Amino acid sequence: MASAAESLTDIQKQIFTKITNNEVSELKTLLAANKIKMDFVDENGMSPLQHACYKGNKEIVQMLLDQGADVNACQHEHAYTPLHLAALSGNAELCHLLMSHGARLTATNDVGRTPAQMAAFVGNHNCVATINNFIPKADIDYYVKPQGLQTESMLPPHLADSFHKFIMQVNVHPVRVAINLQRCPGLLENAVKVQKVLESMRNKEMTRGTETNEVMAFKYHYLSCVVAEVIKFQKQQKAMKAEKSDTIEGLMKKFLKCSKSDGIPEYQEAFLRESVREFPYRESTLFRQMVATLAASDPPSAVSVVSAAINGQRAFSDNAQVCVTCGEDKANKKCSKCKAVQYCDRECQRLHWFMHKKACTRLGQTNTPSAKISEADKE
Repeated sequence: MASAAESLTDIQKQIFTKITNNEVSELKTLLAANKIKMDFVDENGMSPLQHACYKGNKEIVQMLLDQGADVNACQHEHAYTPLHLAALSGNAELCHLLMSHGARLTATNDVGRTPAQMAAFVGNHNCVATINNFIPKADIDYYVKPQGLQTESMLPPHLADSFHKFIMQVNVHPVRVAINLQRCPGLLENAVKVQKVLESMRNKEMTRGTETNEVMAFKYHYLSCVVAEVIKFQKQQKAMKAEKSDTIEGLMKKFLKCSKSDGIPEYQEAFLRESVREFPYRESTLFRQMVATLAASDPPSAVSVVSAAINGQRAFSDNAQVCVTCGEDKANKKCSKCKAVQYCDRECQRLHWFMHKKACTRLGQTNTPSAKISEADKE
């Protein structure tokens, strides 16, 4: 590779220097003044795009992609693709950018590791989750167009964007999945069609041969189970002629309700375990691992097992920053009375109040007896 470095022009050397120094505006000016292909490499086989990914600079990467840089080109001496280097940088948004431009998720380096595996190795959990949950928009387009002898598509075309956003969600806590289903326009009203598409995507994912992705197949299966539970709940509401049959808040509260003895959300735990058992591809490695974990003498919670299967295993978890309602990370809002539990927003605080109110009074007297009750608490 030394000869490649020696043959670099002055402009090419300048490009490498400005990327290394994160000189965004200077690089932009240089590229505007010189129309140059981005296919050259340094002595280690690193292209400008790979250098920018290694630095974790999303702005420069976007600039190079606009300039025509090949997102999958790799002459690196150890076969680290741009996505490998972005995953190692810890920039999840950069990983998403590369994947949206066609970066291959299954590319391996010279030790047989994918970008997600390298991110997990260095503890960049956000990158692991982003890569594991990425789904190309083209995968959705197949279902919004009639196929073969079909007279209509499996999914109404106007739901394409909402459905794509729904299946790309990283947080797979059942309450968060239910909230997202209700928030994505049109999905709740078409829940039956959504479930059928998810099952079809699961089966399609498991029949790709060497490209089979067990993690994504299980995610589609799990989401279809949550949607099926929503459909079941809606039917029960209609049979009871409930006033609020168009909302699934009652289901969310069933997921949150804990037993008085051990504080475990029994309905949620049973539902998640059943979802794992219903995965039809029982010979898959992922299924066997989840079953073995859940069958242990002192197993972790089912929601943590499902989340780890889809998003990768965390090296550590800061439970103090997790929303007690939906499991969202970086939940920075606290109950204003007791200051003892975290929420990601007012909606989650309101949903959880039926469970928290008794403990809140007790904790509030212990911690902050004079604290004011928020509007969400009053509700």
